[in-house]
Amino acid sequence: MKVTILGAGAYGLALATMINENNHDITIWTKIENELKELKEKHTNSRVLPDFILPNNFKYTNDLEKAIKDTDLIIIAVPAGFVDNVSKELNKYYENQPICIASKGIEQDTCLFVDDVVKKYIKTDNIAVISGPSFAVDIIKKVPIGLSLATKNEDAKKAVIKALQNQYLKLRVTDDVVGIEICGSVKNIIAIAAGMIDGMDLPESTQAMFITEALHDMKEIIKSLDGDKNTILSFAGFGDLLLTATSIKSRNFRFGKMIGEKTPSEIIEQYKANTTIEGLYTLKSIYKLLDNKKVNIPIINLIYDIIFNDKDPEEIKDFLIKK
Repeated sequence: MKVTILGAGAYGLALATMINENNHDITIWTKIENELKELKEKHTNSRVLPDFILPNNFKYTNDLEKAIKDTDLIIIAVPAGFVDNVSKELNKYYENQPICIASKGIEQDTCLFVDDVVKKYIKTDNIAVISGPSFAVDIIKKVPIGLSLATKNEDAKKAVIKALQNQYLKLRVTDDVVGIEICGSVKNIIAIAAGMIDGMDLPESTQAMFITEALHDMKEIIKSLDGDKNTILSFAGFGDLLLTATSIKSRNFRFGKMIGEKTPSEIIEQYKANTTIEGLYTLKSIYKLLDNKKVNIPIINLIYDIIFNDKDPEEIKDFLIKK
């Protein structure tokens, strides 16, 4: 089986190591010249996975047409903000292969979920979405990992399972693509607020209270956007929320922690400039989407006001009691 991964970030490379365990042929595409040079010469991407050497059988290219020619599965693993451009270019060479989306987020201008961004350019239903509690640094350690696989297409389901599922990685299948996309997007926003709580030196008891409240809010968002509210109990739902909202390895949590600690703004801006914080990108989108749908989710409003309107993070404490 030939698998092509679009994106050479930490998560795309980590997924490649799982696919390699299944003895498939792997091609990784990136447009970043320095990244491509390092991958080819050293089999590393030290910016995102320091000290990790990739298997020497991977192929690397910046030629998208070459990357997807005769491939059996395309995995999109670029940051959400780049999915539009990648999908537009991909459409020129697409041969109706199954597409697996590993990117998480909501497009800012259109408020489209990632699978809808792809479908905007590529007219296919041969699409699946994966999401769940899985830091890239943990995947490459070959420890047990669980992901949700959402699709309504049998061919896409079979291709993703064949590529990824093995003795280290379990896939639980659902047809609730909307619910899985919401979970994968919103949990990053919740993780920012959880980081603020940690940064304010509040104890685990308060953190647990917040995560429980957030779980109910996420379920309400899923229901309001026509997903299955039970999806909140999936790997992509509670599982990923629990991981992302409690670990300093989460870039979103770390960003929120800096805000809660009142880290100087120049240091925060430097972190934002050098780090992909998906929750920050998604926050604007979900805020706009919920407003358009006339859905009121107070925790989203509060996080938005703290990040973009300079509201004091300390207001989270009053919010939790008065909500």
